[in-house]
Amino acid sequence: MQPKPELRVLARREGALPGERLPLVLEVAPNADYALLDSGGGEKLEQYGPYRIVRPEGQAIWQRALPAREWDRADAVFTGDTDEEGMGRWRFPKTPLGETWPMKHDGLDYLGRFTSFRHVGVFPEQASHWDHMASLIVAAKRPVKVLNLFGYTGLASLVAARAGAEVTHVDASKKAIGWARENQEIARLADKPIRWIVEDAMKFAEREERRGSRYDIILFDPPAYGRGPKGEVWQLFEHLPALTDICRSILTPKPLAVVLTAYSIRASFFAIHALMRDTFAGMGGRVESGELIIREQSAGRALSTSLFSRWVAQ
Repeated sequence: MQPKPELRVLARREGALPGERLPLVLEVAPNADYALLDSGGGEKLEQYGPYRIVRPEGQAIWQRALPAREWDRADAVFTGDTDEEGMGRWRFPKTPLGETWPMKHDGLDYLGRFTSFRHVGVFPEQASHWDHMASLIVAAKRPVKVLNLFGYTGLASLVAARAGAEVTHVDASKKAIGWARENQEIARLADKPIRWIVEDAMKFAEREERRGSRYDIILFDPPAYGRGPKGEVWQLFEHLPALTDICRSILTPKPLAVVLTAYSIRASFFAIHALMRDTFAGMGGRVESGELIIREQSAGRALSTSLFSRWVAQ
């Protein structure tokens, strides 16, 4: 049994708190690549490229707006455990489908994938962050280094690389990194500078701090609970303050942004907003916090997917 690592000793930062903007609701509307067609009754009906998909959605406590025949046209339905990280399987009412299928985001090709954890390899609501990040990279008019922690299948990393950044992508899952590399090839971005690293995010960030590595933009999208490749345990409320503190310490002298997204936690965005403002005290800029939502096509309802808080220098 591995000894429990010592927690980073934290002290409140000196200096004025950054400005603030809240609540900020970042919205993704239906488009040709992705649409939330309808939701209700604890489920959501989505269009991912060529496929219509039904998945569990605990927040959809209202009634469906579309008739049953529209839901019955689904190509894939996730069945089994409805917990965010629960195991289950996919049922294909029409024709058995392969594990992967071609998808696009803003002209970037990548692979969708039917996983046993109900996810399909992309979180469309993150597009708001991706667009913001890409605009910062382009506007900087200088070399920009991006660190993507808990990077999953790499869409954010690909968007950053396409915009001109040098990217370091970290995830504890070897399978996810393999999928991300595959997406890089499919997106025709093999010549772009992306480092793909299989490692525990906290351990990697700590090592970068010791080595003096620095980044202009840091994205981190930690789970509520997770395990690293060597059995390292991640607990959001226990470890997030330390990781946020490390993220500040590995910024360049002229950083652009740090973006934190938090899924599946019983908290208000005010909690992570206060953490980010405290951590970035004395650095100026502002902290923007709120929710990521997807706007439904059928009745125009907003489906909240996650909380976020981001520090931006300008």
